[in-house]
Amino acid sequence: MTTSSENRPALLQKLDGNWVAIGDIMGKPVQYTVVNAPALQAQYTEISMNDVQVPSQYEARIFVGYDSDSSQVIAHWMDSFGAQYSIPHGTGTLSENEIEFIVPYPSGSFKDKFVYSPADDSWTLQITAQKPDGSWQHFARYTFSRA
Repeated sequence: MTTSSENRPALLQKLDGNWVAIGDIMGKPVQYTVVNAPALQAQYTEISMNDVQVPSQYEARIFVGYDSDSSQVIAHWMDSFGAQYSIPHGTGTLSENEIEFIVPYPSGSFKDKFVYSPADDSWTLQITAQKPDGSWQHFARYTFSRA
């Protein structure tokens, strides 16, 4: 096994660095500091989010990896809401400028879609929640700009 960043697809490597994320959760404005870096011998990209409130009211760690055998993205979302919300893991796809995965929580699935904009080296993260009728509704949206 190699320990270089080549274990991660180029798109995941573009997440690396320090970011400011500004957006909303269910219409409420939010802002986070975000630090992304290779983790666990570069098998994952670790996304570390902390809100800017003092003291912080929310913190998350998302580990996003790519399984080349199945061509799937595998994501583990852990946050300050506790261990019960860290399972199950999400699975999805990676394309030229998009990373998308669905986490099938028992209370309803969440879809996370990261979209990279090469023109301004920024990202958007859109999170939608599945309603009981199977349709999707806005949950959160953030724009990541380099800090």
